Amino acid sequence: MRQDIDSALKGWEHKPGLLQARLINAKDGREVLQMRLDLGILQMELADRPDGSRPHSFATYFDYLKSKAMAAELAGRQFTITDEQAQESDREFMQFYQRRICWLALGEYGRAVTDADHTLSFMDFVRDHSPSEAFTEAHEQYRGFVLFHRSQAEAAALAEDDDAEGAVNALRRGADQIRAFLTSSDPDAEPDSDPMLAQLAHLEEEIRQKHGVKQTLEEQLAQAVEKEDYETAARLRDTIRRKGERRTESSGGA
Repeated sequence: MRQDIDSALKGWEHKPGLLQARLINAKDGREVLQMRLDLGILQMELADRPDGSRPHSFATYFDYLKSKAMAAELAGRQFTITDEQAQESDREFMQFYQRRICWLALGEYGRAVTDADHTLSFMDFVRDHSPSEAFTEAHEQYRGFVLFHRSQAEAAALAEDDDAEGAVNALRRGADQIRAFLTSSDPDAEPDSDPMLAQLAHLEEEIRQKHGVKQTLEEQLAQAVEKEDYETAARLRDTIRRKGERRTESSGGA
């Protein structure tokens, strides 16, 4: 039985500097995600752990650690990540990063948001149960980058659904989160000069110009509150709420 991957590599030449990803059907019929590397192919599952494993019978290692933390809390103990658990956590962080960038490259924006949310929640958990300040900082340094990816993906998904205003709001929320993170990490930082924020601002301006978005409902609401025009603010809140409900119903129906 042949065990080389020549047939898989054939016709898919590696291009340095370009992230190459594709969705294909495996022999058993399931769909898998592949990333082309200089020395081969990285293959990932589409949901839960990218490597398809179930750590301690859980969908992800993060789920397993949450169960450990809950058990410790019920027993009146504080849960702290061990060195071995830290290594396994890093493996999962890397796997979800690799899959996230593939989703972005393929324009699978909803899936990119899902994987970014997993990583951000896992980062929160690590911060709360870290064995050391160094381990915390090793992960927190990437929070802004994950928020950047998430903001891009959410905005792109909304723009594809013809919700340009929602896309603008997503970019502005993401920029605010990144700005807050940068400021909390370094009080002397000048976040507005950060390239990630500059890129989000550029994307926002592109969407505004392309779709004629002058002022979003959220921006109008903020302006009404600032002017203490509470009647207008109440009306805008109701409009935003109804719009959100319609989007939720539409997503559920899909």
